[in-house]
Amino acid sequence: MKNFGVGSWLRRRRPKTGDSAALVTDEATLTYAQLSDRGDRLADAMATRGIGKGDRVAYLGENDPAFVETFFACGVLGAIFVPLNTRLAPPEIRFQLQDADVRLLVHSRALRELAISSAKETEVERRLAVGDDEPASGVTRRPESDGEETRRSEAELSEEDYEETLAGGELTARDVAVGLDDGAMILYTSGTTGRPKGALLTHGNITWNCMNVIVDMDVNRHDVALMISPLFHVASLDMGLLPMLLKGATVVLESKFVPERVLEHIERYKVTSLNGVPTTYQLLCEHPDWATTDISSLNKLTCGGSAVPMYVLEAYEARGLGFSNGYGMTETAPGATTLPPWRSREKAGSAGLPQFFTDIRIADPMGEVLPAGEVGEIQIQGPNVIREYWNRPDASAAAIADGEWFRSGDMGYVDDDGFLFVSDRLKDMIISGGENIYPAEVEMVIIELEAVADVAVIGVPDEKWGEVPRAVVTVRDGASLTEEELRGHLDGRLARYKIPKSLVIVEELPRTASGKIRKSDLRRDYSGD
Repeated sequence: MKNFGVGSWLRRRRPKTGDSAALVTDEATLTYAQLSDRGDRLADAMATRGIGKGDRVAYLGENDPAFVETFFACGVLGAIFVPLNTRLAPPEIRFQLQDADVRLLVHSRALRELAISSAKETEVERRLAVGDDEPASGVTRRPESDGEETRRSEAELSEEDYEETLAGGELTARDVAVGLDDGAMILYTSGTTGRPKGALLTHGNITWNCMNVIVDMDVNRHDVALMISPLFHVASLDMGLLPMLLKGATVVLESKFVPERVLEHIERYKVTSLNGVPTTYQLLCEHPDWATTDISSLNKLTCGGSAVPMYVLEAYEARGLGFSNGYGMTETAPGATTLPPWRSREKAGSAGLPQFFTDIRIADPMGEVLPAGEVGEIQIQGPNVIREYWNRPDASAAAIADGEWFRSGDMGYVDDDGFLFVSDRLKDMIISGGENIYPAEVEMVIIELEAVADVAVIGVPDEKWGEVPRAVVTVRDGASLTEEELRGHLDGRLARYKIPKSLVIVEELPRTASGKIRKSDLRRDYSGD
């Protein structure tokens, strides 16, 4: 084969475990042979519609076999997969479609109106609609026509049914030359400027990240992984689903996180592996069925986003389970370090050791490597680390130190045993229920309000979500601003999880001598109730 990327995985796995279950849903089970066939048919159908190597194909939808099939079909053709966060507002999705110059958008039919409104004024030429018309949570239908003749948009006219399109594809074993250095996926991550950047993950980045997971997490083909987090998140996709499929294990897909269903599925499918954030694990152990559910099959719990609260940790330890915590980011595909469960007490507060094929170092502002115990910038090196942002050469150059080490922007130190401790998070980023919120992105929209003179967004503790955003604002002379007015301005322009849950009005924002807002002071003074 000329394809050494992710698009060859299913074809290479087929003779080894073709009859084994690859994907399981309430509706059906797909074996590796069936998943391979469907991926090849979809790739052929996409090729006949003009999609080729290097073209971008986006997916907007909940966890579904179509997500997995689209990912692998892109890999077969050497096209670049662009997963979209379903919680974003239309302007946010539209930017990503425009920036990546997406030609084909695959989306759930339940998110059809979101897809249509987001695809306007972009280069999207075709849409493939997956599933039925049941509206997704939080998504409203377009009002019915009042009888007057209306002109359907170009995006609406180009819609095709996903299953019909796939079935019309030939079962052709296409063998496009794809190398490990070729682009495989673009994942968008915001930054301090507020403008999202597309991290270009290569086939090699994804493959080596999966190898890190397989080695450090002891993944085997008898594992059964229950995917309860959205696959559009890099941790769920690259730490959860893909290592399992590379190894030949079984993946149970859940479209939404519902605690009672998760507990039922663990018992029914004898689930061995879960991947989630602290909030999901908290809701599971607090559910009334927790004590009576047979979870004896579980042996791998991975958690990211933030530290697991002690009472949650103890609830799982009481049932013989521990967590593999870690540190990473989209740009590291996403794993960088892992703390195994048997070291969680001994190394409490640590993000763990570097993953098997990955290295970390701590550097000062001049790029000098610091000894153990000294705080500096965390920098990461390895075949899982990106080399560029999509169409952002300046950002790419700034992100790579010495041409090899990715500059995380996070501060931390390593102890004498090489375990990483994170001291300060990336550029004041807020992590709410596993979702990354970059204050600058929110601040850029708030400052458009006529009443607002200055603004800073900080994270404040929340019992359910870990953190939620709070806006600290100064208003112009004679003006006023309420929480309702603030939310009304942001609603529809930002994803709802990014909208501040509270508002504090102050006379002025604390600043450094150079004029930068001292967010540490704001967190100290305004993080309480």
